Amino acid sequence: MKKLFAFLFTAALLSAPVFAQTFVEGKHYEVIAEQATSKPEFKEYFSFFCGGCASIEPLVQQLSENLPEGAQFKKVHVDFVRGASPEVQNTLARAYLVADALEKGNAFSTAVFNHIHRQRQQIRNDNDVRSIALGVGISAEDYDSRINSFSVRMGATVMRNEQNELSRSRVLTGVPTFVVNGKYKINNASLDNRNFAAELEQLVDYLLQKTG
Repeated sequence: MKKLFAFLFTAALLSAPVFAQTFVEGKHYEVIAEQATSKPEFKEYFSFFCGGCASIEPLVQQLSENLPEGAQFKKVHVDFVRGASPEVQNTLARAYLVADALEKGNAFSTAVFNHIHRQRQQIRNDNDVRSIALGVGISAEDYDSRINSFSVRMGATVMRNEQNELSRSRVLTGVPTFVVNGKYKINNASLDNRNFAAELEQLVDYLLQKTG
């Protein structure tokens, strides 16, 4: 009987998620809403003109590709980081939505970050955005037919409304900002820089599974 109990206990440990770090509310994350989203989600608020966002993009993409089954990843572009006109920033948000719908969101994001932060080139107008999109394999036909569509414009409006709402409540004070399940905001500064990637992944997993 003791052997059977020991076996079952070991099996339970192996099947349960293991978090090397003990995460504490108020230190590693904040509760920003009473209700969580109906489905688990990991969301990043970012700007293409943010150097920190550019640096962390490879890690964000890796996390987004390794989320637990059923969890969604969403990016929300904000326009309060200076770098281009409000019109161009809106076009970038819409172009990302087009690329994401065509399963080229990561490629487009990487290309825009490289254009701005590595190649040190400006994005001056809508044609510059279009050229980047076509450069990652989006056809001119797909881009032109979608960029001004109702669904894409509405998606960009939703992004802007989320930005404004969270900014008013002082939840969104800079980027990158990570929110899990619409309820938990991650405190990036609480994570160890020497082990940032691993701790962020563990914290995201922990919050995706948190029920209270």
